[in-house]
Amino acid sequence: MKAATTRFGLLALAMALSACAALEGDKIDYKSATKGSTLEVPPDLTQLSRDSRYAVPGSGPVSAAAMQAGQVAQPSGTANAAAAQLGDVRIERDGNQRWLVVNRPADKLWEPVRDFWQESGFNLDQADASVGIMETDWAENRAKLPQDIIRSTLGKLLDSLYSTGERDKFRTRLERNANGGTEIYITHRGMIEVYSNTTKDTTVWQPRPSDPELETEFLRRLMVKLGVSQEQSKAVAAAPALRAQSARMATVNNQPVVQLDEGFDRAWRRVGLALDRTGFTVEDRNRNEGTYFVRYVAPNADKKEPGFFGKLFNSAPATPPLKYRIVVRSQGDSTTVSVLNEAGAPESSANAERIVRVITDDLK
Repeated sequence: MKAATTRFGLLALAMALSACAALEGDKIDYKSATKGSTLEVPPDLTQLSRDSRYAVPGSGPVSAAAMQAGQVAQPSGTANAAAAQLGDVRIERDGNQRWLVVNRPADKLWEPVRDFWQESGFNLDQADASVGIMETDWAENRAKLPQDIIRSTLGKLLDSLYSTGERDKFRTRLERNANGGTEIYITHRGMIEVYSNTTKDTTVWQPRPSDPELETEFLRRLMVKLGVSQEQSKAVAAAPALRAQSARMATVNNQPVVQLDEGFDRAWRRVGLALDRTGFTVEDRNRNEGTYFVRYVAPNADKKEPGFFGKLFNSAPATPPLKYRIVVRSQGDSTTVSVLNEAGAPESSANAERIVRVITDDLK
């Protein structure tokens, strides 16, 4: 307790002395929250063995793993999206979503993308080429720290006392398209440290909204990594976002669903990004059937969630993960998103309602 009190006293002193310092929020200088090559993998990010029935052989619907292996081409679904192309790389946007389309096979992009995140100051918690997903650890943008006289004078001696009170994590998803190229999506998740009591002597970590501007900035930087000049990347990334259709939650046949006034291509893409942003573990996906296979960890019944770093390092979740299917079904310009259980039957439980609500809130 004495050590904690001393730490908070020093932090308060440092913050008071640097109150007038300008924050360099327009810069990015990430530093992993841990030392070493990787963090221990959080319990809901460990890869479970896949059910063999998800992989369908022959010419029928195929899994993401088959697409990653180059056994089948996947439609890109980029209708109604604005694009700007530079060489073999272009950035597309649809509503507030942006993603890259690169005219190279996914297996030629995996290592450059992996190197990109490590060069950007992150360790990788997850890197699974079979499903085309990699995810960074939690890291802090040190460029947001105050550059005051105390910090510049004492440097690393007191550097550990400074914290932005924010942590960021990014997920990258690579999907093949029908032309043999690759679509690259980057999604952001954030946490913020807040005081947990009125005396302000202890803190807790809680989620903060995802940041589309950060996603766009890392897409732009990835363009540079893939060969586009700084000036060109800034020009195309600065293009204004288009307006996206809203989402609403409804009940159909006693089952909670998300309803969207748009066709399958846009709905499939938006739901995939929503799952990435909200932290679902996507084990597989089947675009031909409109299905994402996900894992979900229900919150504790007593609502007493473990601390932020406790979640990162615990070897087992308080509640075991459950498998669900998120199904996207479209008729013309109308789409319904529903939850099925592991066996493929409609799910109307409290967990299904939570999942639908999380997706709806992200799509709004």
